[in-house]
Amino acid sequence: MNFYGIYSQNKDLNLGKAFSFISPVSIQESLEENNLDTKQFLGLLSPQAENDLESMAQRARAITRNYFGNTIQLYAPMYLSNYCDNSCLYCGFNLDNEIQRRKLTLEEVEKEAQFISSSGLKHILILTGESRLQSPVSYIQDCVNVLKKYFTSISIEVYPLTEDEYVCLVAGGVDGLTIYQEVYDERLYAKMHIFGPKKDYLFRLDAPERGAKARMRSVSIGTLLGLGDWRKEAFFLGLHAKYLLDKFPDVEIGISVPRIQPQVGGFKPICRVSDKNLVQIILALRIFLPRLGITISTRENPEFRENLIPLGITRMSAGSTTNVGGHTLYGEEKGQSSQFQIQDQRSVGQIKAALERKGYQPVFKDWLCLL
Repeated sequence: MNFYGIYSQNKDLNLGKAFSFISPVSIQESLEENNLDTKQFLGLLSPQAENDLESMAQRARAITRNYFGNTIQLYAPMYLSNYCDNSCLYCGFNLDNEIQRRKLTLEEVEKEAQFISSSGLKHILILTGESRLQSPVSYIQDCVNVLKKYFTSISIEVYPLTEDEYVCLVAGGVDGLTIYQEVYDERLYAKMHIFGPKKDYLFRLDAPERGAKARMRSVSIGTLLGLGDWRKEAFFLGLHAKYLLDKFPDVEIGISVPRIQPQVGGFKPICRVSDKNLVQIILALRIFLPRLGITISTRENPEFRENLIPLGITRMSAGSTTNVGGHTLYGEEKGQSSQFQIQDQRSVGQIKAALERKGYQPVFKDWLCLL
């Protein structure tokens, strides 16, 4: 059974009914066990579990320290292009938005790479808008060929590819894949994605598995919090991550839990996700899946990001920008628009210092590709 089969079995889940069977005793029992089932995971996401967040936090801290120590991997996102063929209501790159469109030349890619790598970072995540015409796989590979001179780990966050295309990129030096389903609720997905190839729910849903089959070293998934009921979305995110962990034990599986931030177009969250809600999501995921990598992005403000670290975070972006060429070109192109507003604008050095003050080791490099 693929993951869509698992989703289909649970998509009509009645949360109210499911939560009615959750008791304080059952939550405490879950916190004393090492291998939780999906019902126990759902219990940790329940309204009843809000009364046990401190106990959950203590358990999550112990699990994280046991599996990951006091280390946080740092990486930088790098936007190659903002051309997009999709009309997605929540995204600043929506093809209907009147923003300045551009993609980096290979010379500009090298300029960005030199700037980012000078900070010491050796992990890079390259992103494009979802346009096969403007950012074909061949262009992505050409960029990777430049970036290999500066980074030991290159991940991609682009439109969904076929397994053969992922294989080609892996052979060319890509070792990581990040792709978010955005929203697992299939009916809501159709409403959020008005036009374009991204309307294909199943092709996107299966992309992480295609990447894992293509021998990506790491695969990260996520749901955009604020579109659907956060408890149900987090539940399906956890099920998806567990499916991938079980099927691909040799692949590093990670998740991210981004919340909607202001962007061109002015889309507002449909469902409110408070700081407390986000904490509960992270704690539940950590306890349910101890080996899971958890990323917190610069969508969150500096103080909140730092407070989240002991609760299960293993990876953070640093020195971020969501503009194409944002590190070296943005000052020259005032009309350009970002994908969304970031909240943590600290430099790599400032984030490194903040981590060290909290007793964590910032990891700039933990992987060497010998291609």
